[in-house]
Amino acid sequence: MGMRFGVSVEAPIAWDELLQVARTIDAESRFASLWISDAMMGNGPPDDPRLDAWSALAAIAQATSRVRLGVLVSGNAYRHPALLAKMATTIDHISNGRLELGIGAGWPGENRRYGIDFGTRRERAERLDEAVQVIRALWTQERPVFRGDHYSLDGPPYSPQNIQWPHPPILIGGGSDAMLRIIAKYADAANPMINLAEANEKIDAYCREIGRDPKEIRRTLETHLFMHDDPAVVRRASEIAREQFNTSDDELARQLFGSLEEVRSRVRRSAEDGLDELIVFQLPRVHLKSLMRFSDEVIPSFA
Repeated sequence: MGMRFGVSVEAPIAWDELLQVARTIDAESRFASLWISDAMMGNGPPDDPRLDAWSALAAIAQATSRVRLGVLVSGNAYRHPALLAKMATTIDHISNGRLELGIGAGWPGENRRYGIDFGTRRERAERLDEAVQVIRALWTQERPVFRGDHYSLDGPPYSPQNIQWPHPPILIGGGSDAMLRIIAKYADAANPMINLAEANEKIDAYCREIGRDPKEIRRTLETHLFMHDDPAVVRRASEIAREQFNTSDDELARQLFGSLEEVRSRVRRSAEDGLDELIVFQLPRVHLKSLMRFSDEVIPSFA
């Protein structure tokens, strides 16, 4: 089986355009998955449009029929995990079993301006560990009971169950050692926010510590795509990434900036590092024509 590819909508986008992107990716592309980022404020000017990820995903689930769908990743700080479990199950039904639950601790940043209690870095990791346990319990146990420091369950009913059995795949995103340990314990898929080879090495080691087969975890990576055959245009795009999005030179070297052949070469290196799914995003806006070119001219080389 070859590498899978997905698209994540990170850029500010209005609903009509997002719907068009989703329908086109679903009906006309080789991408296997479509994701939406989860943040109160996005990348770019603060007044740019930012839709709620889960509400939009529910509508997209009804408007598509093929691609797998997810939020990359859902910030645990925004929602109680029992509510998130029910939201995910609902979209699993709307999509007829195409949902993937992406979840992470939630990064404060500018989102603190909304008064959300993110806690400390350590608290966020502890809450996420418990949150995944709560979600899995609701999805796999009858009348589950859970007592944690942050969350609890007192034997609640849970119906309907998910379409997917035993439950939608759980993708966990993060980069710290604490987050990678949570990935090793619970994740069906990992989306590390550090160098892929380093993340894989640590996740594999943490899996061995707890007696889990590391091959059970699908390895995914999200990366910025800017593909253009004019080197001057690529250089300018790289400058914008540095200036507007604080992208370092090391990060740019790992991302998909360059000509068609340069992009293919970087995708090939990711495959050699053990990547199962590459998820591309674009900033400062979604460029559907470029995504379709990537679908037509890059993806077939790795199918």
